[in-house]
Amino acid sequence: MNFDDFCKQLIKIKKLPLPGHESHYKMEPAVRRKWREKERFEDRKPKEAAVMALFYPNSSNETQLLLILRKTYQGVHSNQIGFPGGKVEKEDRDLIHTALRETYEEVGVLENDVEVVKKLTQVYIPPSNFLVQSYIGFYPKPKPFKIQEEEVEALVEVKLTDFLNNKNKIEQQLSTSYAKDILVPAFKLNGYTVWGATAMMLNEIKDLLNKVL
Repeated sequence: MNFDDFCKQLIKIKKLPLPGHESHYKMEPAVRRKWREKERFEDRKPKEAAVMALFYPNSSNETQLLLILRKTYQGVHSNQIGFPGGKVEKEDRDLIHTALRETYEEVGVLENDVEVVKKLTQVYIPPSNFLVQSYIGFYPKPKPFKIQEEEVEALVEVKLTDFLNNKNKIEQQLSTSYAKDILVPAFKLNGYTVWGATAMMLNEIKDLLNKVL
């Protein structure tokens, strides 16, 4: 979809109510659902984080969404697909600032070059005990991305048409650092399996976009 047309339509979501957890639950792994039905995340005093779903034009002015492949490391989110973003630091003014600061650190996008369009529904991640706030942002005049090599393995630049294509919603058997051979709902994007919290956030974005596009 042409980025200029996309921007005109996306502005409409500012006034729309959030689909919320109902969107998330459609992409929720069963192991997480079982945890949610027994536990309350508030009791665990989660750490806070924020991420940015960044939409921007490619060289042909087609709309794309930026995801990243994280480095392999000793942790529950090793080598997974996610949004640019990260945990709150003491100097952050608010969660929007966290998302923008981390986006700059991880992929080199300046804060003033991003227009934040919509605050989405928070997602709790049990394995890492993080409560994540996501935002949708425009990046209308993109400059070359600069990867933070310590944390980012690769950029995953997804065409909007691929993201919205229902054929790219799948189920796949996976093993993680905390569960073996689990069947999870996921998105198949650019050859990567995107599941868990990122898929849950993506699904809320997709449900919003389907109301205005």
